Amino acid sequence: MKTILNYINGNFVAPQTNAFLDNVNPSTGEIYSQIPKSGPSDVEDAVNKAEIAFKSWSDTTLEKRSEILTRIADLIEQNLDKLALAESTDNGKPLHLAKSVDIPRAAANFKFFAHALTQFYSESHESQGKDTINYTLRKPLGVVGCISPWNLPLYLLTWKIAPAIAAGNTVIAKPSEVTPMTAFLLCEICEKSGLPHGVLNMVHGLGPEAGQAIVEHPKIKAISFTGGTKTGESIARTAAPMFKKLSLELGGKNPNIIFADCDYEKMISTTLKSSFANQGQICLCGSRIFVEQVLYDKFKTDFVERVKDLKVGHPIEDNTDLGAVVSKSHLNKVKSYIDMAQQHPDMTVLCGGNMPELKQYPDGYYLKPCVIEVRDNQCQLNQEEIFGPVVSIMPFETEDEVLSMANDSAYGLSSTLWTQNLNRSMRMSQALETGIVWVNTWLNRDLRTPFGGTKQSGVGREGGFEALRFFTEPKNVCIEYS
Repeated sequence: MKTILNYINGNFVAPQTNAFLDNVNPSTGEIYSQIPKSGPSDVEDAVNKAEIAFKSWSDTTLEKRSEILTRIADLIEQNLDKLALAESTDNGKPLHLAKSVDIPRAAANFKFFAHALTQFYSESHESQGKDTINYTLRKPLGVVGCISPWNLPLYLLTWKIAPAIAAGNTVIAKPSEVTPMTAFLLCEICEKSGLPHGVLNMVHGLGPEAGQAIVEHPKIKAISFTGGTKTGESIARTAAPMFKKLSLELGGKNPNIIFADCDYEKMISTTLKSSFANQGQICLCGSRIFVEQVLYDKFKTDFVERVKDLKVGHPIEDNTDLGAVVSKSHLNKVKSYIDMAQQHPDMTVLCGGNMPELKQYPDGYYLKPCVIEVRDNQCQLNQEEIFGPVVSIMPFETEDEVLSMANDSAYGLSSTLWTQNLNRSMRMSQALETGIVWVNTWLNRDLRTPFGGTKQSGVGREGGFEALRFFTEPKNVCIEYS
């Protein structure tokens, strides 16, 4: 039984109440570690230490910061196998997915911002005829809060921490209490990298306790949060009246739009991934599949056959396509939507949705990938975020019809469009109400580009210079000269 500890000012410490939470391995249903049940006093201690560290870290040269971030990236790469196994055990995702995507991306996040901070430029404006020049300084904010989710634990945690410390801030981070292990291991890596004590502080615990203490602390200047829309609403209600900077990356109900002129084989193989990668527990998964009527019957037959061939198994097995759902409570939530669909007259479960019994792991949280045919885009299945291995499919006749259905959602994170018609791809990309549009691809990310959603999918953008802008405050200096 491993005990995870908080990381405050370079020390691994128990929570001040000495209370701990159980951490469950979703592939077996067994408790395998304990994590701190931290509260306001732990956050207060971390903030005090981070404030002291900020004075020197904010004055550290860009070259030195870049050197340390690069060292962290190198150490993540050197510990790939260890981190991937920890991520797979904690989250239930296939080990090969953690090795090929999650951990390499975590290293890439630090490496990218190690370089980006040295290229982050200031602006200047000369006023001709007025003998004045204006230039803009970008100053770090101070102590900032980074709260990350359970679906891509290290991947998304580093996506926040790396730009925050690159910009000269010090960080109070809280990973999800469901998947804390790689955050704990990251602190060990930061210790080895030479990151000055107090620059990164990791406080584990529950959202309403540790998370809320971070959000409402008056000395924390900004909150970067990724998670559910309802939690984002709660954070905004607390932080907005305190005039904190907010970056909220929230839920999604992403449309996957398939026209008959698509590259069929590329489309259907990619759609399998965009539907069920990481057990469908990626905010960017295309959970609403709209198919042009002339292609619909063929797609339905082929897609369902391929979904049936996907293997649900223990995450460590090489041939596992889908591992375990992250927790029992989340499994029950996802299953409730499938049970509802089975009773609904306008929905047809085409395959999956049952909980397979793995003989060696009878208590694991496994679910067969599920495809449900729906007849109304306004149905509960198409309007609410399920965040699991469940997709809906329905046909459409015209471009205008599918555009209307795609935009008819409270969410606006991403969309995927399959067509070889250039004019259509340009029209649709302009009109889709999402922060990201993928045309003939999915989850293809350039770290320089802005990332985020519209409507209830969030506020603000992460990625590239957008992240460095978020974690800095602009100050204009105007000089008159003669």
